[in-house]
Amino acid sequence: MSVSEIVLSIFLIIFVANVALAALTIFFEHRNPASTWAWLMVITFVPIFGFLCYLIFGREGKKEKTFKKKAENDIDTYFGYLNTMDKYSVMIQAQKTAIEERIDIIDHKHLNDLAYLHISSGNWITYDNTVKSYFEGNSKFEELINDIRGANKFIHMEYYILRGDDLGKRIVAELTKKAAEGVEVRLLIDAQGNQFLPKHFFDELKAAGGKVGKFLPPLVIRLNYRDHRKIAVIDGKIGYVGGLNIGDEYLGKVKRYGKWRDTHIRIEGDAVDQLQLRFIMDWNFVCNNEIVLSDKYFPADKNNSGNVKMQIVSSGPDTRQQNIRNGYFKMINEAEHHVYVTTPYFVPDDGIFAALKVAALSGIDVRIIIPANPDHPFVYWSSMSYLGELLESGVKCYQYNDGFVHSKTVYVDGYVTSVGTANMDIRSFDLNFETNAFIYDKKVTEEHEKQFLKDIESCTEITLEWYSKRSAVFKIREAVARLISPML
Repeated sequence: MSVSEIVLSIFLIIFVANVALAALTIFFEHRNPASTWAWLMVITFVPIFGFLCYLIFGREGKKEKTFKKKAENDIDTYFGYLNTMDKYSVMIQAQKTAIEERIDIIDHKHLNDLAYLHISSGNWITYDNTVKSYFEGNSKFEELINDIRGANKFIHMEYYILRGDDLGKRIVAELTKKAAEGVEVRLLIDAQGNQFLPKHFFDELKAAGGKVGKFLPPLVIRLNYRDHRKIAVIDGKIGYVGGLNIGDEYLGKVKRYGKWRDTHIRIEGDAVDQLQLRFIMDWNFVCNNEIVLSDKYFPADKNNSGNVKMQIVSSGPDTRQQNIRNGYFKMINEAEHHVYVTTPYFVPDDGIFAALKVAALSGIDVRIIIPANPDHPFVYWSSMSYLGELLESGVKCYQYNDGFVHSKTVYVDGYVTSVGTANMDIRSFDLNFETNAFIYDKKVTEEHEKQFLKDIESCTEITLEWYSKRSAVFKIREAVARLISPML
């Protein structure tokens, strides 16, 4: 047998083994058919390397087994909260009232159907909140630091990314001071999102009595099932949620991105309980049920002077329903006048994609802002591949030019706002742990929509004429990215 024949035989053996092993792995995972076919194409046409990519980016593993225990524990925590705090009957009655008297939820009869009521998953509507909005990072972090300094009992923070840069060091230093004063400090970070932090970065915080948890440390690089949430709760009275991680780029100090445009909110009122519950559920999953429920974490003496109606909605691989995705879907379907979307990553599933097209074809003003300066090129090319069909349906699409836009927001008809951590992409819908605030308030929504229209002034509109003049190379990149979009 010649050398060339030996090489060919080895290649065929590797190729067949690669495809067979990958196919068995994928099919036994019972993943989405579109994702299955996308991965099979990559593995088939890029042998060896394709399978390595699958192990890093696509492997689902024992999803049901991994998160079944977490889901059961979350349910126990939720009902433990209702019973311990004597709030079960109160919540049940609140949801009964919301269902029977829908007109009281939102000052717009048609949009009352938007409320995504799921008491079994803790997404109840609260009626007494105040909301402060931030559209950049500097003011948000200054106020968060002031709230940290004012903490008396505990500080709970959960972030996908905490950089070891100036802002990261400043936040950890403030937490260390409070821990030394005797305040309970717990910081939960995603292990993959923070893999490059210095090994001893949290030593002073831990020495002062603070506790640090890492969400799902992977044995190998694994990009699925990440804790993408950005939550802070101070003394059970103040809560933060939105798109801002902790790092200098979120202050616009990293040249690669320039100005950083993001959206975050500060909450006071009963909705803070929902953020607190979410943190406790995630912390106890990582730290062996270390937090014991008590009224200390859910104080009754909140600042309940507001009247903003809202619910905190979470979803992830441990929830039966894609709660945030379904909330987006309802918002789009119920719109009568306009739908405004901002997302850094636009890779919708078939249902969301169809809903946007149908809304535009029905005469509704649908507008979408994505970055012109993307941080993930493949996701950008995939996003562009979807925009062509949307443009043909009448959707107005824009690229944000004034730095990097990282907001994850949806607004409908001047009455309903969604702001949080979930992008409008399949990864946020199905693979990551996310948390959004759904706000039913005209004043809050008008403020956010005003900012959206201001952002458009810093955008270039993507027209059908512009889209038709894309280069051949651009179209090839789009086509490849679209094929693998279910796994991005």
